[in-house]
Amino acid sequence: MYNNAALIVVDVQNGFTPGGNLAVAHADEIIPNINQLANYFNNIVLTQDWHPDDHISFAENHAHKKPFETINVEYGTQVLWPKHCVQGTKDAAFHPALQLSTAQLIIRKGFNKNIDSYSAFREADHQTSTGLAGYLKERHIDTVFIVGIATDFCVAWTAIDACEFGFKTFVIADATRAIDLNGSLQHAWQNMLVKGVKRLYMKDLA
Repeated sequence: MYNNAALIVVDVQNGFTPGGNLAVAHADEIIPNINQLANYFNNIVLTQDWHPDDHISFAENHAHKKPFETINVEYGTQVLWPKHCVQGTKDAAFHPALQLSTAQLIIRKGFNKNIDSYSAFREADHQTSTGLAGYLKERHIDTVFIVGIATDFCVAWTAIDACEFGFKTFVIADATRAIDLNGSLQHAWQNMLVKGVKRLYMKDLA
């Protein structure tokens, strides 16, 4: 059991798994690994994408724009996505195979219609905090292990922010899946490793 550590499980929701509105190929295949990891941690945090219907990141909310195009917003470049994980819908629910009954906290993100939110720690403006860093520090947690979907977006942003907030940070590569949009997976790993994130695999935790 890992003491003073937390497992952060990012966005293992119907919307990001096969059949969802922003499905990541084979993302459901990592769920058994994530369920197994729960045996190693006393502290588990889940994140949940939780968008209003009129969210700024949805392509259909912008005239003449298609999914995966970009726009410029106040906080920089915003990728436009298919409508996904709308609040209260089946698409936003956790995948039914996810068995993490010991999780203590759910961080909902992306509920502000004018700011997208990939990281579990702060929104895409890099200013608006979710409060997760304070919660972990209050519980004397200094190390985080991050898994989930998608490696190259919400997992990577969460991991980089965790490092910047002073946590020892590990991403368990075979408990994540990526969108891999135009080489985004390789780019995300480069960014994570440069920032101090360590890459692990399930076998390293046995």
